[in-house]
Amino acid sequence: MMHRQETVECLKKFNARRKLKGAILTTLLVTKNFSVKGLLNKKADAVKANNKANTVTSPKDTSLTPALEPQTTVIHNPIDGNKESIESANTIIEDDDVKARKQEIIKVTELLIESINNGDFEAYAKICDPGLTSFEPEALGNLVEGHDFHRFYFHNALSKGNKPVHTILLNPHVHLIGENAACIAYIRLSQYMDGGGMPRTMQSEETRVWCRREGKWQNIHFHRSGSPSVPSH
Repeated sequence: MMHRQETVECLKKFNARRKLKGAILTTLLVTKNFSVKGLLNKKADAVKANNKANTVTSPKDTSLTPALEPQTTVIHNPIDGNKESIESANTIIEDDDVKARKQEIIKVTELLIESINNGDFEAYAKICDPGLTSFEPEALGNLVEGHDFHRFYFHNALSKGNKPVHTILLNPHVHLIGENAACIAYIRLSQYMDGGGMPRTMQSEETRVWCRREGKWQNIHFHRSGSPSVPSH
């Protein structure tokens, strides 16, 4: 029922070391937070100054105005606020340029889907590589190469006289592969009106591989499962 004196002394030393370690970790955490916030503030100020300079001097360019209304919507999963940490704060600084590049891939994918919805084969051919390969439901498990297979659907089923189709890209994930290659995976929901005037929705799962050549992104391969691209009226 009695403690030896050396045991009590060891417990006191252990408790002192534990408190000292906690104080050191707290100091490091606070210091790191301030340094991260300082870098973020500096970067934000630089971006604001650059945007201000661009908005004052750059004239409005009407040649880039799209002729058609956007027919795609991108929906991301909400960010889980409980997962924030010092590591995630550092990642924000390091991935600022990466996020812009990923957004570029999402945007060019939107343009590709819009060319399909609008039945615009000319725009589609400019975005897709001439040697484009694909696996898709329409090909019945066969590997398709080139534009001829898709040209048939554009000319016969995706004509501009058809009823409009609205597409939603659910939670796209982009993987950057070096400076000039990327892969994007997403769920594609297509809304349309059938022949009886009833609204319908199709779903497919898509993965597209992009390659940048001469400063332009081109789709070189895609894999789609689920519903076909052409609505069944």
